[in-house]
Amino acid sequence: MAANPTAFKDASATNDSDRNAQVFSDLNLNFVAHPLTGDITKLTNVEAVKRSVRNLINTNFYERPFHPEIGSDVRAVLFEPVTPIVESVLSRHVQDVITNFEPRVELINVSSNADVDKNAYNVTIEFFVVNSPSGAQTINVFLERLR
Repeated sequence: MAANPTAFKDASATNDSDRNAQVFSDLNLNFVAHPLTGDITKLTNVEAVKRSVRNLINTNFYERPFHPEIGSDVRAVLFEPVTPIVESVLSRHVQDVITNFEPRVELINVSSNADVDKNAYNVTIEFFVVNSPSGAQTINVFLERLR
């Protein structure tokens, strides 16, 4: 039985690339309503992975039910004095949590820059999304202590 060429053409027209890439999806935590259906919108592909990386960085140990091992020690580092050593420790914590708990990311670089006046850090994360035709992605996260 021969394959229907129009079905292949229709299916490939809905994809963003020629490759068959896996689709990642997640809820939009801003809880923005879809304009037509009124349901909560969802994030797909690169935006879903970026949101996941950001959530992993902001998650502390023992915050996720039934998974106390998932998290980073970023909050504890934020209460330390701002020094170059703390910058490298912060970068290492972010790198470890992404490498260990986000399999959809191929990490390129994590760098942190201290903002001494605000007692905070600007963390830049560069990565590729696995099985995605998109190029390198960058996330800038501004981390500051809350109390």
